[in-house]
Amino acid sequence: MVKVREKKSAPSKGDKPKTPKSIRGMNKHETDANDDKIYFMALGGLEHIGQNMYVYKYRGKYLVVDCGMGFLDEEIGAGDVQYCDTTWLEKRKKDVVGFVVTHGHEDHIGALKYIWPKFRKPIYCTRFPAEILRRTFAGIEMDFDPVKDIVEFDHNGATLDLSPFTVETFHVTHSVPEAQMLIIQTDAGKILHTGDWTFNDDIPIEAPTDFARLAAIGSDPKLLACMCDSTNSSRQTKQTTETQVRETLIEIMKNAPGRVLVTGYSRSLARMKMFAEAARAAGRIACIKERSNPNPVPYVGLPEFREMGIKFGYINKDDVYLHSEIKDLPAEKQAIFLTGSQGEKFAMLTRLCHGQVKELKLQPTDTVVFSAIIIPGREQDVSYLYNKLARMGVKTHTIFDTDNLHASGHAGRPELERFYDMVHPQVSVPMHGDYINEMLNGKMAMERGGAKHMMVVHNGEMIALSDGNEPYIAETIETSYVVMEGETERSANDQVYKNRKKIASNGAVFVTLPVDKRGFLKGTPEVSSAGIFETDETGFMKRSIQIEITRAIDGLTKAERKDKNNLVRAVQTASNKVVRAALGADKKPQYSVHFVQK
Repeated sequence: MVKVREKKSAPSKGDKPKTPKSIRGMNKHETDANDDKIYFMALGGLEHIGQNMYVYKYRGKYLVVDCGMGFLDEEIGAGDVQYCDTTWLEKRKKDVVGFVVTHGHEDHIGALKYIWPKFRKPIYCTRFPAEILRRTFAGIEMDFDPVKDIVEFDHNGATLDLSPFTVETFHVTHSVPEAQMLIIQTDAGKILHTGDWTFNDDIPIEAPTDFARLAAIGSDPKLLACMCDSTNSSRQTKQTTETQVRETLIEIMKNAPGRVLVTGYSRSLARMKMFAEAARAAGRIACIKERSNPNPVPYVGLPEFREMGIKFGYINKDDVYLHSEIKDLPAEKQAIFLTGSQGEKFAMLTRLCHGQVKELKLQPTDTVVFSAIIIPGREQDVSYLYNKLARMGVKTHTIFDTDNLHASGHAGRPELERFYDMVHPQVSVPMHGDYINEMLNGKMAMERGGAKHMMVVHNGEMIALSDGNEPYIAETIETSYVVMEGETERSANDQVYKNRKKIASNGAVFVTLPVDKRGFLKGTPEVSSAGIFETDETGFMKRSIQIEITRAIDGLTKAERKDKNNLVRAVQTASNKVVRAALGADKKPQYSVHFVQK
């Protein structure tokens, strides 16, 4: 059985998904503690990259896997971070047994500092993400116990008792240390939740994937389902290795006349180590560019990841120095690792391009290397940096003009085929990818892994799983996300963002009506706008709007004038008539009407 979502039925951000007729009234699982099915639902992480948050339910209890931040929605046009709306889960928080973290990337743990205070349940993770979370939470005023509230487990594998769930973890390679796959066990059966993974075992700081454990769970007849990373399932070629990246960096560093600045993902200690080895082989000293001024709030950035790498033995202190320690060396001896591969506004490379770093100024003799792919949604920001650097005369190397600059932490098709040669679930539930990649992943699970069913579903669709039975969608909830802007948390569906979007594309008209108690005009309406007409223009459009508003209100009956809503509608209709005649029928400005009683 293959269940896929039809694009025409996909819920929009503002629409509440309708529960299919076949499952209406089938929410008995909410209260039935004897229900022997296990349920899976994503609040985020399906049909897109980022914002991973998955919920498992069994016998009235809920287990949360990961709690990540998303990439800001460009349509919103605002905000600092975004993450899943947990309203549905908050209503059930007394039955949440805890959060289990697969690894330490922001799209898997970054939202915990916003969401955890709403639940205050234990967080289970290995030492590396635990260190990230403790440093992050230290800057937030909340009742948090870094020992009691974070439960560390062995990164080589562990078994966690979160009754009625038992969660077994085992090591898998990824682009951040200590990534884990999860075996979620209940009396109803077992589920393999892969997290992010690759079989690219050429990672210099870690042991390879635990293939023996993977093969054992993969052949277990009680394996109900596999929730598998789909990020690179459309990639046909063999993955680039970290060793190949190192060799490319060595070649670039040997031939560069001045400083070499390499930007990549800050949490990839493997890349940092490869960078250091390349610098040494090219006769350079490796360093990271730290912040110019200490951050007043505890912050986990590049210097902190270097500290953590040293603390846990992944890198040595003399592998990578701070730039302040080697800044007086000749330019041709310096290799600098820094943030900004995605064009982030406050990242070091962006600030360098704007000349905002007093102690380090880019020169035409410098070479900048982008050792990362571009995350979807960041294309314009990265392109801006490419062009800015070109205008400054700085030579660049990117994935578009130089081979072997980035080794992905996600499995491509060859690795997925190898995976499904070992793993044989009853049901495939692809996750962590766009629609096409999820479909490709699911098809491989059926063709190579022998899966009988494939469920490619939306966020908010709860899948019911039981041994030997066909899976089905037991419930559909409305999912959305939350945008944090400064200290304000708002739903992405908030009218504020809808208004901003409308104003950005259609402009706004502001009208002040001088009226008496009966709703009669006692003067000329005051009209101004944003994005419709300028104040220094001839005033023709403004005057036309004033005339049409006056006509429209004069045309109302005495009874109609008593209701201010009728006056507002008259203003909108009259103004639209002028605006659309002048600017096109598709213009739909936002209106703000203010009444001044005379």
